[in-house]
Amino acid sequence: MSGEQAAGLGMGLFACILGAGGIYAAIRRRGRRAEIATTYGSTGGIVYTVVQAGCSGLLLAGGLGLIVVALVLKG
Repeated sequence: MSGEQAAGLGMGLFACILGAGGIYAAIRRRGRRAEIATTYGSTGGIVYTVVQAGCSGLLLAGGLGLIVVALVLKG
């Protein structure tokens, strides 16, 4: 494995870890906000959770894409 492949693989793994952590944090935060439902609902509610999980999902998908590119291109 060349240095470029290792760097691509490392960046992809890092992006996947960040994306998975972001999704976990969004779900965990949603559960805690149920205790203050009226305030949570009036400040945007589920929209913030969906946006955070969506952005984290894109980061996770991008990381997987980097891993695939690093493994497929053996230049």
